[in-house]
Formats: sequence, structure tokens, C-alpha cells
Amino acid sequence: MTEFWVSSGHHLARRTEGGGLAVTDELLLAYLARPELVPPEEACAAEQSLHARLSAAPRRPVAGAEIAAIADPDARENWQVVLAFRDRLLAARSVEDAYLDLVRRGSAGTPALFLNQLVHLILRNALDGCDDPFVLRAGELFFRPQAVSTGESSLLLADAEIVEMAEGNSRPSPLVAMLGREPIGELDVLTADTAWTYWSRSDAFTMALNLGSDPNSREGLARVIEAWVRHLLHREVRVTPRARIEDSDWRWFVGLDAEATRIGNALWRGETLDEAARARVLALFTLTFADPAGIDPRVGSQPVYLLLAMTPDRRVTVKPQNLIAGLPIVGETL
Repeated sequence: MTEFWVSSGHHLARRTEGGGLAVTDELLLAYLARPELVPPEEACAAEQSLHARLSAAPRRPVAGAEIAAIADPDARENWQVVLAFRDRLLAARSVEDAYLDLVRRGSAGTPALFLNQLVHLILRNALDGCDDPFVLRAGELFFRPQAVSTGESSLLLADAEIVEMAEGNSRPSPLVAMLGREPIGELDVLTADTAWTYWSRSDAFTMALNLGSDPNSREGLARVIEAWVRHLLHREVRVTPRARIEDSDWRWFVGLDAEATRIGNALWRGETLDEAARARVLALFTLTFADPAGIDPRVGSQPVYLLLAMTPDRRVTVKPQNLIAGLPIVGETL
């Protein structure tokens, strides 16, 4: 099996009997190694001591007085956030259950960065053994915001962080082509011919995805959605790319991001979208359940529509938690 997404930290966890990932000491130590938590040389003795004790025993309880003793208020806040997150991980049976708890019971106080890291790790587990670079590149949308460029025959998505780095680089970069300042043809786009290069750069996030004219990309995203639902909700579903909403009596939809949710709600209310709003819809899928048991009866035999959209500033930030909270499954519990 070819390795991918080493930066997810999946090698620091171990698989449970149920197929999830156990929260190991090694995984907890990776959070303690984050630059926000490694005390600088000028840090007070209380912070230095706390970091050392946790590095030796990452599961040890931490009293409020230990945090209060830290002199730097920013450091105190960082420790409060990461320890609250650690405690939620430790209280769960697996990384997956911790994520489901955050989605269903509230993630207030948990940085978006930590949620994205959990998604990265969980999706790496869900896609273990995958040998399709189109599926893996599409999977990056679940935990890496994307910048969008549209052309006559292309709808290109590139990693937003990489694009921003390229914009700040004085040397011309193919990634800057996404913003229309260089020919689109110079982009390093994932194609059938370049797919083999994905394996050596999966942690660099430097390949653009053509979600427009390349059907492999939309099919790849469909397979990712199927894997995500199967792994976390234990439901077999079939996701199919569509050109338009084909039902006059569509019953349910899930926006894969905030903009798609806003547009979907407007359509649900019967509002007419202006041209600019319609252009922001990048992809449409239908989702059907293999087993109708436990599905909201209001859906009946109709498919669930999934919408993906970009913001007016041409960004896509997928919220995979919407698939957990938004699908018409009744009676779901941890």
C-alpha cells in the first residue's frame, strides 16, 4: 500500500477493534509539541514545569491552580484550550467518538484548527488502502480550505494556504494562475497523466483539482463523502454527481459548506437566485441510503441533495460536520 497523509498523525494512533482510532500517548504528545505550547526560554517556571510533567505523563490531571500559576495570559489561554480538548479526547472511546461528541454536543472553545486536524486523522483512517489520487485529493477539501478559479472548461481548486504563500512569493508561481495572473495551462493540475506524482507530495497539498471538466474529480469527491458517512455513521450510501436538481418535489438537502447552506435555504424557500449566486454553486450530488431503516419518513424514497459552493471571494471551506448533523437519520446516538 502506498503511504499518504503522514502529517495526519495516523501513525501515532492505533486502530481499535471497531475500526476507529485509539487516543494514544503519542498522539497527545504531538499536541504538546505544538509551537503554541512549547514554552519559550523566557517562560515562567510554572509553565516550564507543567509542560515537563505532561510530557512525561500526557494523561495526568491538571488542576486549575496549575494553569492559574502561569504568568503569561496568552499561554494560560492556550493551555486551557488544549487541555479541554485533550480531556474530551480522553473521555471518548476513540478519536472518531470524540469528533462525533464535538459535532453533536457542541464544539464551542475548540479551535477550527483542532477540528480540521481531527478530520484529517479520521479521514486518513476511513480511506486507508485507497489507491485513487483523485479520491485523496478530493478528500483534502474536508480539512484544507480551497481557493477557486474558473475558466471556459475548468473549475480549479487549489489549497488556499499554498496559494496565499505563492502570492507572497516574488517569483512567478503556477499556483498564482488560479487568480488569473498567469495562463491556466501552467497550473499543476491533477490529471490522469500527473496522478502518479500525488503519492510523493500528498502532504505538500500542491496539486490543483479540476472540479469542472474532469469527471474523475467529482467522482472522487463522491467517494470521499461515501467513505466519511460509512466510517462515522455506519451507513452505506451512494453519492452521485448531478448537473441540476431534477426533482420538483425535493425533500432534503445538506450544504457541504456555509455558503452552500445559505444558497440551499434560499432555494428551499422558493427564492430566485441571481446569476452571481448561481455561479457560486460549484457541485451538486445526490445521496441515497442503501437501507431506508432509521431515515426520516419525510424523505421517503427521494434522494438527499448535497451542495458545494464558494464564497464571493472565491473560497471553499467544507464543513464535514454538516454531513453528520444534517443527514435525515433519526435516533442517532454516540
